[in-house]
Amino acid sequence: MTEKRVYTFGNGKAEGKADMRNLLGGKGANLAEMNLIGVPVPPGFTITTDVCNEYFEKGKESVVALLSDDVKASVHHIETLMNSKFGDVENPLLVSVRSGARASMPGMMDTILNLGLNDKVVEGLAKKTGNERFAYDSYRRFVQMYGDVVLGMKPVNKEDIDPFEAIIQKVKAVRNITLDNEMTVDELKQLVKLFKEAIKKQTGKEFPDDPMEQLWGAICAVFDSWMNERAILYRKMEGIPAEWGTAVTVMAMVFGNMGQTSATGVCFSRDAATGENCFNGEYLVNAQGEDVVAGIRTPQQITKARSIEWAKQQGISEEERISKYPSMEEAMPEIYAQLNALQEKLEHHYHDMQDMEFTVQEGKLWFLQTRNGKRTGTAMVKIAMDLLREGEIDEKTALKRCEPNKLDELLHPIFDKNALKTAKVLTRGLPASPGAACGQIVFFADDAAKWHDDGKRVIMVRIETSPEDLAGMAAAEGIVTARGGMTSHAAVVARGMGKCCVSGAGALNIDYKARTVEIDGVMLKEGDYLSINGSTGEIYLGEVKTKPAEVTGDFASLMDLCNKYTKLVVRTNADTPHDAAVARNFGAVGIGLCRTEHMFFENEKIKAMREMILSDTVEGREKALAKLLPYQKQDFYGILKAMDGYPVNIRLLDPPLHEFVPHDLEGQQIMAKEMGITVQEIQQRVNCLSEHNPMLGHRGCRLGNTYPEITAMQTRAILGAAVQLKKEGFDPKPEIMVPLIGIVNEFDMQEKVIRETAKEIFEEEGIEIAFRVGTMIEIPRAALTADHIAAKAEYFSFGTNDLTQMTFGYSRDDIASFLPVYLDKKILNVDPFQVLDQNGVGQLVKMAVEKGRATRPELVCGICGEHGGEPSSVKFCHKVGLNYVSCSPFRVPIARLAAAQAAIMHTDK
Repeated sequence: MTEKRVYTFGNGKAEGKADMRNLLGGKGANLAEMNLIGVPVPPGFTITTDVCNEYFEKGKESVVALLSDDVKASVHHIETLMNSKFGDVENPLLVSVRSGARASMPGMMDTILNLGLNDKVVEGLAKKTGNERFAYDSYRRFVQMYGDVVLGMKPVNKEDIDPFEAIIQKVKAVRNITLDNEMTVDELKQLVKLFKEAIKKQTGKEFPDDPMEQLWGAICAVFDSWMNERAILYRKMEGIPAEWGTAVTVMAMVFGNMGQTSATGVCFSRDAATGENCFNGEYLVNAQGEDVVAGIRTPQQITKARSIEWAKQQGISEEERISKYPSMEEAMPEIYAQLNALQEKLEHHYHDMQDMEFTVQEGKLWFLQTRNGKRTGTAMVKIAMDLLREGEIDEKTALKRCEPNKLDELLHPIFDKNALKTAKVLTRGLPASPGAACGQIVFFADDAAKWHDDGKRVIMVRIETSPEDLAGMAAAEGIVTARGGMTSHAAVVARGMGKCCVSGAGALNIDYKARTVEIDGVMLKEGDYLSINGSTGEIYLGEVKTKPAEVTGDFASLMDLCNKYTKLVVRTNADTPHDAAVARNFGAVGIGLCRTEHMFFENEKIKAMREMILSDTVEGREKALAKLLPYQKQDFYGILKAMDGYPVNIRLLDPPLHEFVPHDLEGQQIMAKEMGITVQEIQQRVNCLSEHNPMLGHRGCRLGNTYPEITAMQTRAILGAAVQLKKEGFDPKPEIMVPLIGIVNEFDMQEKVIRETAKEIFEEEGIEIAFRVGTMIEIPRAALTADHIAAKAEYFSFGTNDLTQMTFGYSRDDIASFLPVYLDKKILNVDPFQVLDQNGVGQLVKMAVEKGRATRPELVCGICGEHGGEPSSVKFCHKVGLNYVSCSPFRVPIARLAAAQAAIMHTDK
């Protein structure tokens, strides 16, 4: 804990700087940095993230006492620079109170603007500015925000609209007006009175008049918001530790709602959805910041080019656009020129795309925030590769800038062009976050989460979204809003999540109570299907067919760059030629796990398999295996051909036999007829195969050692397919893997069968194939005795799913009953079946590699569990010297990027 708890900034000076984001949060650090490089920023101070942790450890009263003197001194610092006084009736200073963690969490925590107003101060503000309307507009905004954030004035039911909005709508309805800026001073005064009465009635709390009491209430509310439901959920989704905490920044207010020469906006130095190098953003004249992101008023575009594009999408004529919705470039050319110059300066300074908030107060431009902007996976790759080409960053930085898991977004299906030709377009909104999504309509976040848990695909349809909708947005395939622009809450959060989103679809008439949405005469209800195109903004009726994505352009360039730096290669887990081909197209250089059991479940194959299992003699089993042999050979032929020239690691039969036998009467009757025995005999044999703990029972190499004829048949199928391919001019590279060994003797027996069968085949065919025999290390004893096993096994493949299961003693099938509790109570930080346990399971892997290579220095080692596609696990695999990781086809690019990043981290040390 640092002793200094508060850092000031203002007038070109700052006690902090950009590299202090861990202490000051992203917002506080960047505000300090902007001061130091000459960007106009209102003065203020930042309370550190360490204080947030103190707040939850020591309690509110202790922390207020600790901060009291520093906060008073820092408020005086702002007063001096702004030449005004906090709480003064004649020359009042107002402030904003904002959150700011070290990792960007847009909209997840709370902000309060216009703090310092009361019934007397608002009169002084009106007199000082000569603008009574502005003063009371600021006051009603403050009461509304403070009432919500600090005093807890929220909707009672999910179907209800915000209680403050309900009051505003009633006041507007008297004169039949629609926009907030159409309200008169008297109506704004009426709102303040009605707001305070409603707060008292619903919460039982009086609205505080004392500005210092207001300030402490806001500071503590921001700290409290670090532990609100949506912030906790967002941190879980993004992997942000709770102990990081949030900073609190208090800044002098600058006002975008002082009339027609004032404005507020959000802008991006590049397109956050596509990555295009194009300055863009939205602004509103005579408004405050929350108006832009809340989506209540439709904002205007900053650049003329985007404004023209927007008008076309909305079906608005050029004449109407110029008169009603001019761009800032046209309406405020001098301010636009300053803004454009500063956004370029900030991008060059940070060498990354910037997301900026600004306010124009009576013709003067102020910056309120800059941060590295949230972006889609597509934009992430394009921006990194463009900045590399522009000379802003080097190759290693370009690779480190890309988050492996976000590549998943580029691999999602896209709409089939032929299907789009016949699809019915209901309406069009703004293309807020690209992608194709299809699902059933839901209107509420909790319903979206529940339907998703029930296995349904959903599209969340809202008038506008708020941070409370985060869980539903995470569960939905896509999001549609009736209000809001490209910088609204829905758009920004959806882009950060990589979710498809269409915002500002004004034709949507949503009735939350009836759970219906009417779109240009078409009435849809909850549960009806909708398809949305986040790249064009189009909304389609029903389900539209999709097709797989392709690796092209900047994505392909990024993958090429990965190849330049990576040491750890990536294979795939594939059981079919199709999966093998998909993975190969994504850059896989072999198969790390081909599961033979998945091949047995087709109709004729399963009959022969069941006949083999249910036979009680060697002769009977061999007869059934002879039927299976051609099927198995054909399967391996297809996979080896698809991976021609690359190694294919084929695991011999692994699961317990009871998984293949018929447990239903109809299936048992079919098998009795096939085998010419009674149903009772079939049932007796099925019952004999039943085990109390099958995952630790008669499976893996134990099957092959009990029934060596199974191993012989599979070996014959694998090598027979390879021989055929070699004769046809291909280059097959089979690897035969013995599963689940715990003692070297188990491997010896299986290897003997494999080698003898291979010798027979090669003699019969008059041709030899180079192949290797290895084993799967998935039992702790195998890891402990790896030096003995490596004397015989030519390679190790770590099956980290079972290794995790046996090391922890957790059943993978049953962990769901206690895992949520373990995660909540911090007994576990992550699910060990998703993220490799480096301190336990990882140490067994490390030990096995070291022991194995002490015996066989050239020993090839890989990993084929689900962890093979998880970025932090991939980086661990690089660290302990594995040769490859293997993962599902669509995780291959993710693993390739993580492997390249691991190599860079290792060489940069």
